[in-house]
Amino acid sequence: MADAAPDRIYIRDLACRCIVGINPDERRNKQDVIINIVLHADLRTPGKTDRIEDTVDYKSVKKDVIRMVETSSFYLLERLANAIAEICLVPPGVERVRVSVDKPGALRFARSVAVEITRERPADD
Repeated sequence: MADAAPDRIYIRDLACRCIVGINPDERRNKQDVIINIVLHADLRTPGKTDRIEDTVDYKSVKKDVIRMVETSSFYLLERLANAIAEICLVPPGVERVRVSVDKPGALRFARSVAVEITRERPADD
């Protein structure tokens, strides 16, 4: 992991609704989730060229994540986070991603329950 790009792109507090949970009510009604994404990529070239073609198109990543999340149906936040990470590793240049998914109100007396994962681009890519 020490070789991952030191530069980062943050997508913060992306609000979506999806089916996630194991209880019957959670399987019928969409739940609010808050997603935070950190894309690790080398941003030196776009920092010099100022060209969108040389960087990670984070707007496209956001659209792909929203499309998948809002049509998904997972039992576990862990699976949802992993599916988001898979999308985030598709664009060229993204070497690693950290994804956290919060489910507000999931536990009584707690503001939120969250899962955070880190995934890296497979070595053969």
